[in-house]
Amino acid sequence: MAAAMASAAERAVLEEEFKWLLQEEVHGVLRQLQDILKEASHRFALPVGSTEGPVKQENFMLGTSSADQVKGVLMLQGDALCQADINLKMPRNNQLLHFTFREDKQWKLQQLMDAVMLQLTRARNRLTTPASLTLPEIASSGLTKMFTPALPSDILVNFYINLNKLCLTVYQLHALQPNSTKNFRPTGGSILHNPGAMFECGSQRYEVSHVHKVECVVPWLNDALVFFTVSLQLCQQLKDKISVFSSYWNYRPY
Repeated sequence: MAAAMASAAERAVLEEEFKWLLQEEVHGVLRQLQDILKEASHRFALPVGSTEGPVKQENFMLGTSSADQVKGVLMLQGDALCQADINLKMPRNNQLLHFTFREDKQWKLQQLMDAVMLQLTRARNRLTTPASLTLPEIASSGLTKMFTPALPSDILVNFYINLNKLCLTVYQLHALQPNSTKNFRPTGGSILHNPGAMFECGSQRYEVSHVHKVECVVPWLNDALVFFTVSLQLCQQLKDKISVFSSYWNYRPY
């Protein structure tokens, strides 16, 4: 009898604690998440209310410490890369090529923004792990048609985010002749393809002859990564607490 009374009292206490968790802590954590995600949205300079002014434009210099084949300036406006001014020096003849985005084109930071509110984990992973693309996927992505003057047929470009950096990769291609004696092996998906990578586009086979990668640091991307990490930790902590009660109700004999 005493054991039964103690068990009933213990259960009553746990029910009260669980009720408090659902009524108080869950709502408190959700309010924290709302505040954190609102701060994250500010890092993207996105308007979150009708009273805020136009989104400001930020300019970032592309560069690398090892080479100067590719230089340029990227202009971000919120989550959109609204302009890219790129200079490319061709290694074979030192010809300098200059390209900019067409006025009717923008490149959205879809690596991140498609997933921000609905899937925090996916959003964070998109910052820390760039998508692996095949060279045909890069060729058909539409980026090659965003520049004026049009890119030469032997040039591919790709933008991606890696942590707090916005990266640009330029691939110079060599068209393989039908009678080429090279063993053609199409390359699979990768974040960065190396010289020698091969692929087929349409009826033409290509080999990558040169690869140039430049990048710029976007400070607020690092802030966003921190906010996503904190949000995931809060969600996990709340999930763990609820799991404790769920396990008790499922496995506690009465």
